[in-house]
Amino acid sequence: MTTANQGTRVLVLNSGSSSVKYQLLDMFDSSRLAVGLVERIGEETSRLKHTPLATGGASREQNGPIADHAAALKAVAAELAADGLGLDSPELAAIGHRVVHGGLKFGAPTVITDEVMAEIERLVPVAPLHNPANITGIRTAQALRPDLPQVAVFDTAFHTTMPESAARYAIDAATADEYRIRRYGFHGTSHAYVSRETAKLLGKAPEDVNVIVLHLGNGASASAVRGGRCVDTSMGLTPLEGLVMGTRSGDIDPAVTFHLKRVAGMSVDDIDVLLNKKSGLVGLCGDNDMREIRRRCDEGDEKAQLAFDIYIHRLKKYIGAYYAVLGKVDAIAFTAGVGENAAPVREAAVAGLEELGLAVDGELNAVRSDRPRLISPEYARVAVAVVPTDEELEIAQQTYALVTPALNS
Repeated sequence: MTTANQGTRVLVLNSGSSSVKYQLLDMFDSSRLAVGLVERIGEETSRLKHTPLATGGASREQNGPIADHAAALKAVAAELAADGLGLDSPELAAIGHRVVHGGLKFGAPTVITDEVMAEIERLVPVAPLHNPANITGIRTAQALRPDLPQVAVFDTAFHTTMPESAARYAIDAATADEYRIRRYGFHGTSHAYVSRETAKLLGKAPEDVNVIVLHLGNGASASAVRGGRCVDTSMGLTPLEGLVMGTRSGDIDPAVTFHLKRVAGMSVDDIDVLLNKKSGLVGLCGDNDMREIRRRCDEGDEKAQLAFDIYIHRLKKYIGAYYAVLGKVDAIAFTAGVGENAAPVREAAVAGLEELGLAVDGELNAVRSDRPRLISPEYARVAVAVVPTDEELEIAQQTYALVTPALNS
């Protein structure tokens, strides 16, 4: 049996194309020992911000060029070592990596082997922006600690329980199979964590609860969770499908792409940039920060108001659709940056859905807190909750649960 600080620490790494987010957690009590971010990797203006929570010390910053992910992780290791939390510590049990796309093969956290890496690489064509960065982070961490278990926790894993009726697109089956075209879904670690925490908030087991989870940040997704298992989610082959997002269009008629190519002369790459980076809220009104959009709405800005209305309209459509998919709904849970902090979004999303048993209490909705909480009145048939997500803790928990049997065998 493990005891405090004896092989109970997990380092969580989230490697982006030009950044590395990290947290060191002690799974004995789920406490955070250190958190940090390296950004603008490969630029002259690289920045590392490190906060040593275990010692209560002030945050430290490094500014200056960090050439690549290897240099970034070495700098992170040095910062941790300065706090007595080095990667060479015997108290470090494993490193958990966020990997965006695991396809259908990985429905659970997985110890990384050469075969696993080969499969993650094989999935690069369906996650060209994310999986390469994840691969780089994994290889760099392996070089620093080749003796330590490295675990991949996949964004898509939670959604592998979707039935084929939800996951399949209605296109030629042979073509879909050959090119692995189907709905995979993303934000899975968040949806898993939030759906489970919502059940806990209701005092029930996850298998006894049906939840609609609304992960609303700059990227946004919805999921229908029946008894702890995802049965539908809004993102698809890529994170472009579904809700209106900060810079992504969400659902759109596929023929728009043909039209833009034929009539506007736009290339496939041009259309990709348009739909992923110049659409959504920023495309509608020039802002993708919901706080700024609400400020503009309050000042009577018509473009901002229309953008907000379109955002809410799409959100309501998914709430209604997933209500129908589930048949019975026990709770709707708002999470992520917008979901946790934008009271007007929560109020507007539920307004007019009283016949579905949904309502928001204005006073409860206005309260700001970092704790899970109900914002629906007692009479509401369906609970409306705000549940702060914690993807790093979810990754750490899944990683530690996977390697603990090996540690204790």
